Amino acid sequence: MKKETILLKDKRLFSVNKNVFFTGLTSFLTDTSAKMVYSVMPMFLLSLGASKTSLSLIEGIAESTAALIKSLSGFWSDKMGRNKPFMLIGYGLSALIMPLYAFVASPLQVLYLRFVERFGKGIRTAPRDSLIAGSVTNGETGKSFGIQKAMDNMGAIAGPLLAFALFIFYPGNYKLIFLLAGIPGVLGILVLIFGIKEARKQDKQLLKKFRFSDFPRKFYLFLGIIFLFTLGNSTDALLLVKANEVGVKVAFIPLVYLISSVVSVALAIPMGTLSDKIGKEKLLIGGFLIYALVYFGFGITRNLHLIFMLFAMYGLYSAMTDGIQKAFISDIIDKNKKGTGLGLYNALLGVTLLPASFIAGLLYDHINSSVPFYFGACTAVLSAILLVFFTRMTKVKK
Repeated sequence: MKKETILLKDKRLFSVNKNVFFTGLTSFLTDTSAKMVYSVMPMFLLSLGASKTSLSLIEGIAESTAALIKSLSGFWSDKMGRNKPFMLIGYGLSALIMPLYAFVASPLQVLYLRFVERFGKGIRTAPRDSLIAGSVTNGETGKSFGIQKAMDNMGAIAGPLLAFALFIFYPGNYKLIFLLAGIPGVLGILVLIFGIKEARKQDKQLLKKFRFSDFPRKFYLFLGIIFLFTLGNSTDALLLVKANEVGVKVAFIPLVYLISSVVSVALAIPMGTLSDKIGKEKLLIGGFLIYALVYFGFGITRNLHLIFMLFAMYGLYSAMTDGIQKAFISDIIDKNKKGTGLGLYNALLGVTLLPASFIAGLLYDHINSSVPFYFGACTAVLSAILLVFFTRMTKVKK
């Protein structure tokens, strides 16, 4: 069994581990489907009469409620030694939900569907990340998560492009976009079924029970910093609303969303590889500071051209942090706890999004459109400072 598992992990396609490649391809297709929907969702909700606070709460409630599933699915995948069944359920729910948005008539119905779809993401995310971490060879965690992030963001390019093309030929036809979004989601399920192989663990490698004390103090300190940062990192929907208010027409909103994805795709793998060489903490500190600059820019600008530049910088921030955070956590926890640890991390992100989105929505509606972005910039700077102290402290202890 052990020899068979090692051979499975060493299979490669285009110089990439097969599991990492096909997991990335599944993410690409699913994200194409999701971003066709989400690139127009803020404008769709506003057309249904939703306020900025309601829009933020819909995102926050759906993400936060379903986030609890992320830690549970991570634990059970570690306990069973299998990831693929959880991924099938999670990606299957997403493929099922996307076309159903075509039949909603109120923001509340959107919330119901968002909850179910995010529930699916909660089921699949930690097991997927655990599968990637368990398939990595030669310590290339940063590169492998960078590949997954790059392919995921390629979907974030294709989705808005398709939505934009449909809007050009069928202006304001949200229903058509939602219906067609189901096609790449189904293709993603087929890739998952036939392309990804389960690398089962031996019985002695399985996680028997969960104890908080089994995780290192470094893990919890890092989660604390991530919590603070995420508190100022509300839903991206507000960035799109701000772009629209500055002067970007509704039909071009998907293209604005596309800019950050293009930059992130181009830089995710180089940044992941760089993090393996110079240290992931350094990349994260830089990413937090770039985020602070971007959010400050969103708060202060009324310039249409600067909006496009800020979305490009937002893509750079994404490339420097999203996959790197998961790779860093994967490096500091034991092999048989990776699903559980990554589940706790993903759950923290989701749960924190509720107060983050609620705070941002209230500030946007009741003070002005700049304050939530200033708030996010401040939490990002503080998080970067804390991460500097965290890095120094952990190096001293070594």
